[in-house]
Amino acid sequence: MEYVKLSDTLQISRIVAGFMRAASAGAKGETLLSFIEKCLDMGITTFDHADIYGSYQCEALFGEALAIKPALRKKMQLVTKCNIVLDNPSKNTIYHYNTSKKHIISSLESSLRHLNTDYIDLLLIHRQDPLMNPYEVADAFDTLYKDGKVKNFGVSNFTPSGFNMLDSVLDLPLVTNQIEISAVHPQAFFDGSTDHGMEKRIPLMAWSPLGGGKVFNPDFRDYAGLRNVLQEIASENNIDSIDKILYAFLLKHPARICPIIGSMEISRIKSGVDALDISLTREQWFSILEASRGFRMP
Repeated sequence: MEYVKLSDTLQISRIVAGFMRAASAGAKGETLLSFIEKCLDMGITTFDHADIYGSYQCEALFGEALAIKPALRKKMQLVTKCNIVLDNPSKNTIYHYNTSKKHIISSLESSLRHLNTDYIDLLLIHRQDPLMNPYEVADAFDTLYKDGKVKNFGVSNFTPSGFNMLDSVLDLPLVTNQIEISAVHPQAFFDGSTDHGMEKRIPLMAWSPLGGGKVFNPDFRDYAGLRNVLQEIASENNIDSIDKILYAFLLKHPARICPIIGSMEISRIKSGVDALDISLTREQWFSILEASRGFRMP
């Protein structure tokens, strides 16, 4: 396993296990604990969460599994996110973002209880909030850091300018931006996101690194060209599945992208780990990019 340094107090595994689907997969108790231990055995030490995952259930499922073997906490880094508020008709609320100090601290306190831990290694603002007051966020971060409840801070789905704006008022610098990026969704290579990550010397975390799985489904004809190229490259490299090529595509980039694998099947997690040993040529990398975009490089 490769590891990437985000700060003086945080190093994460290059492949990250995501728990967005834990509830829908029915993973809990000893079964979920076994999954966590198998990830750790492969060198995956970083586990990605958000307060809203599974309609606010996934963190608690992980915490209940961790409670069976609490000593495992010292072997891992926990990442979670806050600021999305889901629809709740009983409270007359609609889906929205909340980056008030009160909400950030309240959400983090809930995450600590659910995850069965007294600190979070990395807290992310989940979505860029057009009503965000950066000074209020900075105040919330400062309180959580001084209380020892959060060690590091970052953002998710932020534009480079939004990142810079928030970062400019913080005492502790933001250490990552978690964004959607894949061969299926390569816009981050062209909208300044990967350039910004390298400029700031921050590794990027990639959600949906397989592009939602559409490329695997023959019914999605728009992805037939990309699928064919991936299969050709897999055959050239004696690789048994194209998901490994998709991970290798991200791992090739100098922005030190860390894919988050959101599957609860250990074989899918292993594909990401196996991809660390795949070295695509420049020609192979660009052939994937061209197939994804549907036109040749200018």
